[in-house]
Amino acid sequence: MEQLNKNTTRRTATGKPSWLKIKLASTPQYPVVRNIVEKHCLHTICSSGKCPNIGECWSMGTATFMILGDICTRSCKFCATATGKPLPPDPEEPQKVAHSVQLMQLKHCVITSVDRDDLPDKGAAHWATTIRAIRAVNPNTIIEVLIPDFDALPELLDIVIAARPDIIGHNLETVERITPSVRSRASYLKSLEVLRYISAHTIGKTGIMVGLGETPEEVNKVMEDARKAGVRLFTIGQYLQPTAQHIAVSEYIHPDQFEHYKTTGQQLGFDNIESGPLVRSSYMAEKTFLDAKLTKKCNSPTGDL
Repeated sequence: MEQLNKNTTRRTATGKPSWLKIKLASTPQYPVVRNIVEKHCLHTICSSGKCPNIGECWSMGTATFMILGDICTRSCKFCATATGKPLPPDPEEPQKVAHSVQLMQLKHCVITSVDRDDLPDKGAAHWATTIRAIRAVNPNTIIEVLIPDFDALPELLDIVIAARPDIIGHNLETVERITPSVRSRASYLKSLEVLRYISAHTIGKTGIMVGLGETPEEVNKVMEDARKAGVRLFTIGQYLQPTAQHIAVSEYIHPDQFEHYKTTGQQLGFDNIESGPLVRSSYMAEKTFLDAKLTKKCNSPTGDL
C-alpha cells in the first residue's frame, strides 16, 4: 500500500513503488557480455553491486568492471560488496580486463574497485596499469574510472591521473549530514577534496543516492558543492537496500522530484546530469561523456575538444 507524504514527490518506504520496475535485457549483446564475464571470472559491480540496470547496460554493450578483487576493506552501510581481508592483487588482471573489453567490443568501459586500504599505495599503481592496458588494446574505447578516495593523497591521485582515463569519478554517495552514519572511513569534505583535485586535470564526475532521509535542500547543496569543486557530470539515483543487513530505505523518491533535481543541476551548469530512480554511477555513461565533450567544444573559442 502506498503512503504519500504531504509533499507528493516523496513516498514513505512501505514497499517498492511501481516506478522501480526494471527493464529486462532484450538484445543479443546481453548474453554475449554475460558469457565473457563468467568465462574470464571477472568481477563486475553490475553483479556484485546488484545494479538494477544490468540488463539495459549489458544490452547496450557497456559494462563496469571491478578490479582489485571483490572484498573491500571498508564497510559502508549501503554497499552490497563484501567486507573483509582482500587477496593480493592479481598481476594478470589488467590484461584480462583489457582483453575482455576487446572481446565485448565496448565503446565505453567503466572501471571501479573496492577500497584497498591494506596496500601501501591503496591500489593506485594497479589502477594505472589497468587503464594503460585497456588503452593499448582498445585505443578507441572511452575509459571512465570510478575511484576510491585514496585518502585524498595527491601523490596517489596523480598516479591514476597520469594514466589519462577520459573521465575520473568519485562518489559523494549522500548529503553531508548523513555521510558519517553510512560511509566507513570516508568523509564528505575529503571526497570534495578529491573531486576538486581530479576536476582540475580532467572531466570530473560524482553521484549520490537519495532515499536515506535527506531533504531536497540538502541534495541541492551537494550539487552546489560539486559544481564549485569543478565537477562536470553528476548522477542521482534511488537507494535500494541490498539485503536486510544493510541500512533501510527511508523513503522512495517520486520521479517528479528526480526531474526537479535534474533541472536544478542543469541550472547550476553541469555538462550532464542523470537523475532518476534507477540511475547509477555508470548509467548512460557513454552519452554523459559525449555531452561533456560537446559542451567543452561549444564553450571553446577554437572549437577544440
